[in-house]
Amino acid sequence: MMNKLFKLLCLAALLPAAASAQTNFPNKPITLLVGSAPGGSNDTFARTIGRHMQDALGVSVVVENKPASGGVLANALVAKAPADGYTLVVLSSTFTTGAAVRNNLQYDAVKSFAPVSMLARGPLLITVGNNTPFKTLPELVTFAKANPGKLNFGTSGVGSINQFASEIFSDIAKIKMTHVPYKGMGPAVNDLMSGQIDMIIASAPSLLNHVNNEKIRGLSVTTAKRSPIAPKIPSLDEYGYGAAAVDLWWGVLAPAGTPADVVQKLNTTINKIIGSDQMKEFFLKQGASPDAMTPAQFSAHIANELARWKRVAATANIQAE
Repeated sequence: MMNKLFKLLCLAALLPAAASAQTNFPNKPITLLVGSAPGGSNDTFARTIGRHMQDALGVSVVVENKPASGGVLANALVAKAPADGYTLVVLSSTFTTGAAVRNNLQYDAVKSFAPVSMLARGPLLITVGNNTPFKTLPELVTFAKANPGKLNFGTSGVGSINQFASEIFSDIAKIKMTHVPYKGMGPAVNDLMSGQIDMIIASAPSLLNHVNNEKIRGLSVTTAKRSPIAPKIPSLDEYGYGAAAVDLWWGVLAPAGTPADVVQKLNTTINKIIGSDQMKEFFLKQGASPDAMTPAQFSAHIANELARWKRVAATANIQAE
């Protein structure tokens, strides 16, 4: 009896210390891993958010780039990191599209992480080359239906968000086009402008400047409603293809098992940051808009996206390279 009482007293003595450790979070530097090289949107968002987190939380926030395997290395490192909130990963939609087609990941896209916060969303643009006759999306669809496989579309690679967006649009519009994968969006855009390919669905930063300079034509944004990024370009819903709506998103994940109060503190801090006028202006320049979510909402979003992309991958026979 005395032995049992002693154990209970010891446990009670430890509880305040554990609670205090979580309440005092953070009390040392936080690391944000990014699975791409410096200069991309994930890196830009991480560095900007990191600076504001540093001011808000009173500790250093360090960004480390781990550019390998489409972000898989950075994701795996965070999945295996201590679940204390001090090692996080900033990632994008590629997290779910990659997980939908890869079977050899060192982590489970849902079970290995604690979603912290969505950062922002942005539309993709459906664009065609100036050498094509299409001035509207219905014109492209009409031609594609009459000429199955004749139109081709470029992407930044097999399993990319560009391919998924193109395949789901083709499925909803009931058309068939030919996929031309590239090793990056830059070469694909160059070939679109030179007339080597017919269509590209890609992010606003990749395409909008060329649309505004009339080097290519923007037929639609892939969101259900018009986007503040490109308010003059019609949405998919306006053409009756709202079911094919796709947007890019960026967010922050922690390792699974991170204490709920730590996740909540990070979520509250980040949501306050992205809600500022300064950050709204920053995101707009990057082709995105802030989108605050609770951890539970972000978790549900990831699970739903993963399920959706797995269905698209099965329908379109998308397989990892």
